[in-house]
Amino acid sequence: MPFTLCLNTSTIKPTPLLDKVKLAGQHGFAGIELWINDVYEHIGRGGEVRDVEKAIADEGLIVPSTIALRGWGESIPEEYHLHLDEAKRRMELAARLGSPYIVATPPRAECDISQITARYRDLLQLGRQVGCKPIMEYISFFRSVSKLEQAWEIVEASLDDDATIIPDAFHTWNSHSSLEVWQAIPVERIAHYHFDDGPERSRDGKPRGQMTDPDRVMPGDGVIDLHAEVQLLRDKGYDQRNGTVSLELFNQDLWAKDPDDVLKVGMDRMREYFENG
Repeated sequence: MPFTLCLNTSTIKPTPLLDKVKLAGQHGFAGIELWINDVYEHIGRGGEVRDVEKAIADEGLIVPSTIALRGWGESIPEEYHLHLDEAKRRMELAARLGSPYIVATPPRAECDISQITARYRDLLQLGRQVGCKPIMEYISFFRSVSKLEQAWEIVEASLDDDATIIPDAFHTWNSHSSLEVWQAIPVERIAHYHFDDGPERSRDGKPRGQMTDPDRVMPGDGVIDLHAEVQLLRDKGYDQRNGTVSLELFNQDLWAKDPDDVLKVGMDRMREYFENG
């Protein structure tokens, strides 16, 4: 069984949402990873959720994951219930769009890991009620959960069978995360995989460890050993589970280009790594 190749819509961010969905289908992606804020914006401009549902159905796409839950980890106790209410709304919307998962983004600033773990448990319980499971994320340039091993620590400490992680090639590389931990994560704990690359140095001279999302580059244009990452997924049997993977970039140079051209190159690169070995 092959990997399931998907598009994270941040890759062509300026493009209107319904066009993103159509382009994903036209370029052969099997799924589309949606940002909830894009859906909110579509509604704010007078659209409806059913427009998005229809576009996804018309292109025959799956929605492997949605992004994101924010603010839940660091909010003060007096406001925590408000963040849980918003998390529920986002989970309900994601579930309506057919997504089994939604990414739970950690705090940008320093935050106690035990608090994040306890609140991730709350999200897991809420997700079971709604029908959309939260995935624990790590962000290499955040100060709370920047490394894969920290996110995995939270998943393990949650003591919940629904707890999962979303590995990201760029964040793993940029944070110097542990290869041993990556190798030890059971395949059933991997909900989704973000595929991207990082340069030797960013355009403004930042080295590995200091880069942020806009510094990501098209797979194959950077220095990450992506073949090794993909082989690790194969060794785990992730492909045998029809494991979903998304092309996820935030590169403003790519945003300035014709999205057709970006997705043509993106799909070619994904096939090179995931289908050709």
